[in-house]
Amino acid sequence: MSIDFPEKLFVTGTDTGIGKTLVSAMLMSGMDASYWKPIQAGLDEETDTEFVKRVSKVSDNRIIPERYRLQTPMSPHGAADIDEVAVSLGDFSIPEFRTNHLIVEGAGGLWVPVNWQETILDLILHLDLPVLLVARSELGTLNHTLLSLEALRNRNIDVFGVILNGPHHQSNKETIEHFGRLPVWEVEPIEEINQKSLFKAFTNL
Repeated sequence: MSIDFPEKLFVTGTDTGIGKTLVSAMLMSGMDASYWKPIQAGLDEETDTEFVKRVSKVSDNRIIPERYRLQTPMSPHGAADIDEVAVSLGDFSIPEFRTNHLIVEGAGGLWVPVNWQETILDLILHLDLPVLLVARSELGTLNHTLLSLEALRNRNIDVFGVILNGPHHQSNKETIEHFGRLPVWEVEPIEEINQKSLFKAFTNL
């Protein structure tokens, strides 16, 4: 394993349901890291924090509670309106952690609003963290991924790299590396998600 991950890393994606939480759990399984999901929207099913803790089998002290827990599974600004909660970037700051790394997971894609003035892009800027962008590996990923990289760079946000989540697609990997001008890694489908399989995926990056 030769990837030199930064001490703190913001995991975001090109869309919702793209694999941000799976990648976060993989990083938690492979590194001495703590996990923080600043905004959780949707509480009826297993939350992202609960999923990461369960499948990576980490201790409670490596899990940092969410700053906002919103009831409805939708964009944070809409879920906050339903809960009559005002989300402000001033409420977010890097939490204390005693591990070597901190994994921060966003909500949805980059342009998802956290309130009626600001987006996930603004949250990343506010926290001043490098980004790991998660994208699908298959058809349709080039446009979404390269547009997301452009949005990040337009804000002068440091992009650490891209993870393609899904079946191996050599052409898409090479194309994103070429036009994105950064490293691209792959996480191929995991049949049974558990600490062992996630650690194996991590070592195969």
